[in-house]
Amino acid sequence: MIRTVVNGISIRYDDQGPSDGIPVVLVHGHPFDHTMWAPQVEALTAAGYRVVTPDLRGYGGSEVVPGTCLFSDFADDIAALLDMIGVQQAVIGGVSMGGQITMEFQRSHPERVCGLILSDTSPVAETEEGKAFRNALADRLLAEGMDGYADEVIDKMIARYNITARPDVAEHVLAMMRRTAPEGAAAALRGRAERPDYRDTLAGASVPVLVLVGADDFYIPVSDAQAMHRLIPSADLVVIEQAGHLPGAEQPAAFNDALLNFLGTRVSAGG
Repeated sequence: MIRTVVNGISIRYDDQGPSDGIPVVLVHGHPFDHTMWAPQVEALTAAGYRVVTPDLRGYGGSEVVPGTCLFSDFADDIAALLDMIGVQQAVIGGVSMGGQITMEFQRSHPERVCGLILSDTSPVAETEEGKAFRNALADRLLAEGMDGYADEVIDKMIARYNITARPDVAEHVLAMMRRTAPEGAAAALRGRAERPDYRDTLAGASVPVLVLVGADDFYIPVSDAQAMHRLIPSADLVVIEQAGHLPGAEQPAAFNDALLNFLGTRVSAGG
């Protein structure tokens, strides 16, 4: 990985594929890191795309910033990183919290976006109940660490049947969660509790958009993805069968096929 400083924060990222390929930035979810995108990086770079995968501040090899990290902080870090590597416009994509950061990037830096990839995510602002839950979880992670939380949610992060069918994926997801710094995870949770509503942002988007969702996602039912899809004039929707909340890890071949079709027909073709 490469290390740089953006907005006063040390960030680690990978930048792979041909330098003249269409840039695709993939934003990981909580509480993961850039390695969750390994199957997508392999497929996209082989197809000639330039793929940038940062570790968000507080995650992976990037600097931990305690307190509260707003989604605007994450989006501004990505914009500054693009400035550092000389990329003016990119396809921005993310899963779960990473998808919400992608929406924030579209809201705050629309001129930098030539396409959006939104996987297993929601544009709706947090409810009061949700705010209380996320802040309480932040307190818990600071007090107890990540291990207990990781064990509790593994069968929600990926479909339960894939824990048995794809033990390598389950172990990777567990490892990412366990090695995340509690201070970084807590700061992101507090920021996530304060996120704005992105439905108007999506409704006004003029770039191609791909919405993906695992057929058996515990957190984002297919009906929620369909509702988000209806908001966006230029969106495609793909449901990934035999997958839960992380279809890019659980069913990488199907997920990658959807990405490559979208990038080839909607982005590369200018539509």
